[in-house]
Amino acid sequence: MSTPQRRRRTRTDAERNRDRVLEAARALFAESGHDVQMSEVARAAGVGIGTLYRKFPTREALIEAIAEHRAADLVVAARRLADADADSDADSDDQAQGLTGFLYHVGEVLAGDRGMSEVIGTVMGSAEPRGETREALLAVIAELIDRARARGAVGQDVTAGDVNMVICGLAAVIRNAAGDWRRYVEVTLDGLRPR
Repeated sequence: MSTPQRRRRTRTDAERNRDRVLEAARALFAESGHDVQMSEVARAAGVGIGTLYRKFPTREALIEAIAEHRAADLVVAARRLADADADSDADSDDQAQGLTGFLYHVGEVLAGDRGMSEVIGTVMGSAEPRGETREALLAVIAELIDRARARGAVGQDVTAGDVNMVICGLAAVIRNAAGDWRRYVEVTLDGLRPR
């Protein structure tokens, strides 16, 4: 095998191991919260403890990587919904369909990851995305808002920052089991309509 092929295979194996670690850790933290040990993550991911520590030297580094991965997944979902919204019929019953779909998707992710959200919040001080991922998420949310606004579904003054606050509130409703998060989304969407 040539050197470039060997490097490519090694890089692919490393990426696959990293993805397995992140998925296993996310599932374990979601189920068990703070009590998960690094050795449990390595075992569930099917990697050695040394491999785990080479990729994530501390538990905090692992949790930060999970948070980043989850936020990046939200960006991908928002982009998919924005693209579908751009191609959809403007006469649809749900004039804010991309934004609506995104808020429900976020709710489903957070409800399914409640334990993980708690761990992320404890370690990082907030489960809110950071850096470039945050900026990418806010940009695609702004697109969803613009499309909904063009259809008359949200007010002229609604911003991506407003929707970000809605998401923070949604996270709190889910984290604290403060009621039906779907009802929260419905009430919120009603509140975003033009007055």
